[in-house]
Amino acid sequence: MSTNKKSKTAAAHAAASDTAKHNPALAEIRPGQSIELLKELHILTRDGKLNQDSRRKLKQVYHLYQFIEPLLQEIRSERPDVNLVDHGAGKSYLGFILYDLFFKSLDGASRIYGIETREELVQKSSALAQRLGFPGMSFLNLSVAESIDSEALPAAIDVVTALHACDTATDDAIHFALKKQAQFIVLVPCCQAEVASVLNRNKGNSLARTSLTELWRHPLHTREFGSQVTNVLRCLQLEAHGYQVSVTELVGWEHSMKNELIIARYKNLPRKRPAERLQEVLQSLGLEEMQTRFFNTL
Repeated sequence: MSTNKKSKTAAAHAAASDTAKHNPALAEIRPGQSIELLKELHILTRDGKLNQDSRRKLKQVYHLYQFIEPLLQEIRSERPDVNLVDHGAGKSYLGFILYDLFFKSLDGASRIYGIETREELVQKSSALAQRLGFPGMSFLNLSVAESIDSEALPAAIDVVTALHACDTATDDAIHFALKKQAQFIVLVPCCQAEVASVLNRNKGNSLARTSLTELWRHPLHTREFGSQVTNVLRCLQLEAHGYQVSVTELVGWEHSMKNELIIARYKNLPRKRPAERLQEVLQSLGLEEMQTRFFNTL
């Protein structure tokens, strides 16, 4: 970090400490965080206070950040610049928090790209980044699928994130990460309905073939089992491309039941076994038609 950056950081910490003395609730906020940003994200109230709801939001933010920060630090230990792409960014909640807590103190060309299909949100995020003085943020009005071949993004990306990316966007984000040779992939998966639909459509044939179909014979079980299978297939797909995968729970995030957190780290691990397992699961459950979605080769 440059001397100028260090002095600005020290000044920000001192200002935060002084602010906390006048407003003890702000002592829960990390030194140097942008108060304006926290208000925009409704983590702070408009008068700069923390209420019960905003305090819960702040805990959720820090809970997620504690998983991502070590990944960013690991990359920084190897090279000075970090590129991160956030898919299905929405209001770019995650991107802004990551920039505020980590990227804004960096020298060099580190950058966060927010990918979002709703043009009005892209424009609002761009305006907010400019207002906050966050020059290392870019926002692109693209679908995740379109971003895979977009020349507006670098050929290689360090970290890919996708939180509750809807429709096929979670799987498109995985495809993007694989093509961009991402070192880390962080997913809070969403939209597992497609697998459940295929399970339901092929249920008759499966019932005649195996008693395991009882696991998803009833509609409620079909939906729940389909959700579980979707994420299992995603993990196998990542492992079939050489990634080490961990799965944990993101407690309380946005009051959503979709709180499974998948973190994949590229390790160039052996691919044959998970690739075989992936195909076996697809065939065992009558999901052969989804092989193009859960592919094991680029």
